[in-house]
Amino acid sequence: MKRLLLFLLLVCPFACYAWDAVGHRIVTEIAYRNLTPKARRGVDKVLGVRGIVYFSSWADEIKSDTIYPDSYGWHFQNLRSGMSREQLDSLYHNKDAEGIHLFYALDKQVSLLRNDKNNADALKFVVHLMGDAYQPMHLGRPEDKGGNKVQMRWFNSGTNLHAVWDGRLISYCNFSYREFADYLCDKFADKKIKKEITDMSAEDCIYQTYLLQNEVYEYQQTGDNNTYHYAYRFRASLERQLYTAGIRLAKLLNSLYR
Repeated sequence: MKRLLLFLLLVCPFACYAWDAVGHRIVTEIAYRNLTPKARRGVDKVLGVRGIVYFSSWADEIKSDTIYPDSYGWHFQNLRSGMSREQLDSLYHNKDAEGIHLFYALDKQVSLLRNDKNNADALKFVVHLMGDAYQPMHLGRPEDKGGNKVQMRWFNSGTNLHAVWDGRLISYCNFSYREFADYLCDKFADKKIKKEITDMSAEDCIYQTYLLQNEVYEYQQTGDNNTYHYAYRFRASLERQLYTAGIRLAKLLNSLYR
């Protein structure tokens, strides 16, 4: 048994991040394609060509190190049920009101990057945390730890709600990250859609993700455990969130490396 565990650790050291990494690569691939030439040169200088894509899951991997011991809580911002738009806006503008979490951490890392465009760690955190901000269970409810305590069945396998949104919905589509990025860029090729997403405020984006979070929890109350039904119900929402995250990340990086 010990030899088997050692083999798995050596062969698959990052297996626990595999599908989650695909989602982040989709977001950053879309962002990379929408960078201005100057912004692309800027981020490539810091992380290498397409480095923002290749390092997009680094912020998850670094949680196993002691370099950033507090970074575990940076990846989520638990939002309780029944929040009004005004309450969400207030929390977003008082980013540490409920602890050092996603809103605060992203703002802090953006500030660090704004002060030093060559800050590689800040850039890696920014590209990752921007993706987290559009995953509805990273804005999930505090009582179930963002869906981690909500048990589910996914094709006869036990899992939880957070894991479904982190990767299983994405893996169900059976695309590589570049194929998924191709598909989404084709699907949302209408310039009006890109402009609409680009013109949204940060508060609009948070509210949109929060509304989806509510839809996800409401669906849980139906008791429908059919995986095909679930994947069909949320496929369009998943695609919109991934594409929106990519375009918003591109907008941010274009503003920082101009």
